Amino acid sequence: MSTDVTAKSPAPAPPGGSGPAAGTGLLGLVLAGLRRNMRQYGMLIALGLIVVLFAIWTDGDLLLPRNVSNLVLQNSYILILAIGMMLVIIAGHIDLSVGSLTAFVGAFAAVLTVQHGVAWPVAMVLCLVVGAVAGSVQGYLIAYLGIPSFIVTLAGMLLFRGLTEILLKGQTLGPFPDGLQKLGNGFLPEAGPHTNYHNLTLLLGLVLIAAVVWQEFRDRRRQQEFSLDVLPVRLFLLKLTALVAAVLVLTLLLASYKGAPIVLIILGALVVGYGYIMRNAVFGRHIYAIGGNLPAAKLSGVKDKKVTFYVFLNMGVLAALAGMVVAARLNAASPKAGVNFELEAIASSFIGGASMSGGVGTVLGAIIGGLVLGVLNNGMNLLSVGTDWQQVIKGLALLVAVGFDVWNKRKSGS
Repeated sequence: MSTDVTAKSPAPAPPGGSGPAAGTGLLGLVLAGLRRNMRQYGMLIALGLIVVLFAIWTDGDLLLPRNVSNLVLQNSYILILAIGMMLVIIAGHIDLSVGSLTAFVGAFAAVLTVQHGVAWPVAMVLCLVVGAVAGSVQGYLIAYLGIPSFIVTLAGMLLFRGLTEILLKGQTLGPFPDGLQKLGNGFLPEAGPHTNYHNLTLLLGLVLIAAVVWQEFRDRRRQQEFSLDVLPVRLFLLKLTALVAAVLVLTLLLASYKGAPIVLIILGALVVGYGYIMRNAVFGRHIYAIGGNLPAAKLSGVKDKKVTFYVFLNMGVLAALAGMVVAARLNAASPKAGVNFELEAIASSFIGGASMSGGVGTVLGAIIGGLVLGVLNNGMNLLSVGTDWQQVIKGLALLVAVGFDVWNKRKSGS
């Protein structure tokens, strides 16, 4: 007696899963979304884990309102440099001169305001012009004369460091006028009725939350209009909730101390402006194009030399801004200011998702990378970790980030 047996094929696995149950439930959606967007969310999750770990290890000291405010002030100039450095790296170049240029602009501001009594608003404009000139000279040598950016900016690093020593005659020069000091140490003024929180900071936080929600829904709608893949509804709502919660917690922490630092407002404006340029403007698309595939970009009509020139000019302006911020925070210009700032900015960019080969990276990624380093520094200081071990840990963090980029490329290629 024989029995016919009909082989049944297993049910197909849902997209992003490894079995019938892998894609069911919120956890399955989260895991599938992370696998598809590992580069985008990997370091953001790492930043959250680092914050949680150091908050536990320091018994909550990391998240004290005063410490959060100091964390913003201490890392603001590195974050400003990281934005410009991200654009440079996306374009397929590197800039080693930003730390020395930062010190030189700080010294120039001190000479103008302290020695010659120039009004601080005029001094700020002149400092930005100096940064633009320095960046444009380097950009011209790189873009139009074809000298490698490593060589040009290495020479710039030595040149600006020497000029800083000459300008300050080897001495520290200060203090700065009160208006300029507020750039590095000031907070938004009090306004409205007396409460337990800083009212302007609360208002800004609510506006930012509304902007985040609007932007997320707008991006999702545009992706759907162009038939692009979007996150499942539950995962999208989870992401949106996490973003709103993060902004709300930061707002409440800052509002319960002295309010939002002025430099945070400047940094927020830079993130929004440069984020828009890199996502929506033609110039941003051209930066990605020349970094991702220069021959193809040229054949498409992209003026690569002009783009490279403006990328370095922009880096010079941001270095000048960072120079004024760090000088204002220290309330003095020092010949030793800006040491290793270029390495911190480069590390922030790579930790934040930039690729060694260019063409990859985001402005928000640079900020996340800078915050990872900033939280590591701050947390290890609170735990009294020696500077020697701090350097080891930060070096390992950079190595892991770049190794992840290489692994992610190989996995995508396979």
